Amino acid sequence: MSELITADLVDLDLSAETKDAAARSLAGRMVEAGRVTDLDGFLADVAAREAQMPTGLDGGIGIPHCRSEHVTEPTLAFGRSADGIDFGAPDGPADLVFLIAAPAGADDDHLTILSGLARRLMDPGFTGALRAEADPGAAAALIRGEEVPAAVPEDSATRTPEPADTDAAPEPFRIVAVTSCPTGIAHTYMAAESLEAAARAEGVVLDVETQGSAGFERLDPAVIAAADAVIWAHDVDVREKARFGGKPVVDTGVKAGINRPAELIAEARRKAERGEISRFADGRDEADSGTGGSAGASGHFGVRLRTYLMSGVSYMVPFVAAGGLLIALSFAIGGYEIASAKSVADHFVWGEAASWAALLNQIGTAAFGFLVPVLAGYIAYGMADRPALVPGFVGGAIALTIDAGFLGGLVAGLLAGAAVMAVQRVKVHPTLRGIMPVLVIPLLASIAVGFLMFIVVGKPIASLQNALTDWLNGLSGSNAVILGVVLGLMMCFDMGGPLNKVAYAFAVGGLADPTPGSLKVMAAVMAAGMVPPLALALATTVRRGLFTATERENGRAAWVLGASFITEGAIPFAAADPLRVIPSVMAGGAVTGALSMAFGCTLRAPHGGVFVVPLIGEPFLYLLAIAAGTAVSTALVVVLKGMRRTPAPAPAEDGSGVTVAA
Repeated sequence: MSELITADLVDLDLSAETKDAAARSLAGRMVEAGRVTDLDGFLADVAAREAQMPTGLDGGIGIPHCRSEHVTEPTLAFGRSADGIDFGAPDGPADLVFLIAAPAGADDDHLTILSGLARRLMDPGFTGALRAEADPGAAAALIRGEEVPAAVPEDSATRTPEPADTDAAPEPFRIVAVTSCPTGIAHTYMAAESLEAAARAEGVVLDVETQGSAGFERLDPAVIAAADAVIWAHDVDVREKARFGGKPVVDTGVKAGINRPAELIAEARRKAERGEISRFADGRDEADSGTGGSAGASGHFGVRLRTYLMSGVSYMVPFVAAGGLLIALSFAIGGYEIASAKSVADHFVWGEAASWAALLNQIGTAAFGFLVPVLAGYIAYGMADRPALVPGFVGGAIALTIDAGFLGGLVAGLLAGAAVMAVQRVKVHPTLRGIMPVLVIPLLASIAVGFLMFIVVGKPIASLQNALTDWLNGLSGSNAVILGVVLGLMMCFDMGGPLNKVAYAFAVGGLADPTPGSLKVMAAVMAAGMVPPLALALATTVRRGLFTATERENGRAAWVLGASFITEGAIPFAAADPLRVIPSVMAGGAVTGALSMAFGCTLRAPHGGVFVVPLIGEPFLYLLAIAAGTAVSTALVVVLKGMRRTPAPAPAEDGSGVTVAA
């Protein structure tokens, strides 16, 4: 398991004056460390999370954090500001800033560590040590929990010991609590720690259920039954609310659990003394509705729609990758006629290459058969969680049945998610709650989606899909070149950002129902996406003096990243000099895309870079297209950067040119 934070991710002299600048500065370190692939895309996700609720905490702490598809592994960056940065905390600016980045599918081990950090932020001894530390490496080790300074005593106010004579003590007041936040990384666990500390100080027995990303362990029913009151400090729906029925409930936001724990405990006492029994507002809980919280409802419609669609595409891509590579390998071994071979279940000869080629082809074809249902199912899942999987998959299967293809899958997924969300809003009798997510919601939503796909929207979408397929298949000459130019520009403009993702999703979607035209599109997209890092790698090699030492180091890594079709390898260069780098790589990407389409190159694999070149149609011309685009971008970068430089005095002796600007 990689270290969550290293010395390179620590800035003890953070000079940013605003929270956006602080996030950009710390995120830049993550990009340089290879932990974030798209700086602007990641920062947009951070800003969206910040818009839900300010991340400033009492005590001079800021914890901007988010889940993002642009994060490669769970990562933490730390910055210390001398002047303080406003993160919206009631008590003023934050001097300790923790930027937490978690990928969409972060593993439980890493998230458990992050949740532990969140709890430790409530310990004044820990934060005091960070304010005193002068070495970035030591600060990183402290945050990782590898050392705890003995010189900083633990705050006795937050660690009140249990009474020694428990037999003589009166029966303690008992509270059960649930904490949760939209991301489930930081606030969830900080609220739990704050409530626990306040309970110890008050002599209250408190058990907390943290419904966060590091795991969800239900409180023992016996503990709940013995509780005198309940505290919910949450910003997403509490799961399985019915467990807490018949108890006084204090229902508040997660920030109150962090900042006002003693007040919440006092309010719980008052409600218990008055015998108040809270009723649940809508009679439903998260386990019943399956919404997975409100995270999916955050942000404006465009952001939500992009999140839903990219959720489906991200789950679909592994099927495309496995199926596409298997089919491409089968063609490399047995030729294109292998697609019409007999079923290997009826005819397979161990020593015959054609049988193995047919086996690979038929396995790959089986994988491809899942593309549209998986796309639709996980678009719906992104909108409404598990209850939406069934209607989503059903809608995707119907899209295949009526030949609506990739576009049909997109629409079916959105319809399924919307149908489930509509059913979830209906108030039901308590006796039906248990069967809602496993029977009623999937049943009703599947009927609705099936009706809409078969009767209402299916045929128009199928016609549009067929028209798009015919258009791609009919592309030739100038039309194909123009499409290649557009795709190349999109791939290179933001290098992993929204436009890049749109172009890539368009190409991958075509592989769901591969045709000669869609295979050309996939080839052009991958070729153009390889150009930016390759061009910057070449530029740092041929004109080292135009780049800093850090950029030259990044240039060596960019060779491998470019060859592997990781466009984000050029981001450090674009971030440092966007006005010169971005137009240069866009020009090269446009040239490569145009040449790839003009040469008629095809590709069945959605990824792989030069490592799948043997499986590409017209491989030598394909490499020529990449080389041409790389050369164009390199030349432009060198020229534009050279124009920026101020000519230095001519060398006095040897004329070596070391100090002479180009």
